[in-house]
Amino acid sequence: MSHLSSAQIIPFPARSSNDDPATRLARALAKLDAALAQQRAAIAAWRDSLSALRVTTAELGATVGRYQASLGALGGDVAALNGQAKALERWADDTTAHAPA
Repeated sequence: MSHLSSAQIIPFPARSSNDDPATRLARALAKLDAALAQQRAAIAAWRDSLSALRVTTAELGATVGRYQASLGALGGDVAALNGQAKALERWADDTTAHAPA
């Protein structure tokens, strides 16, 4: 609890006694306009990021499609080679079965 003894309370800024309500309102509206401008910029950046993500995702989809097609072609080649290997195996079995001892 000793860390509480070192705490410092920061008071709210005191209002200037010569600030009339119209000046305070104008200052508050200016801060609100600035906050809205920052929010608009943040939303625009977010939309740009979403657009970039959409493009990247589409490119990734195309790449995956090409990869899938390549794997399909490779599967066909492997199946053909497997067929040839089995035919050679049968030929070798037949040849050794009919070979003189």
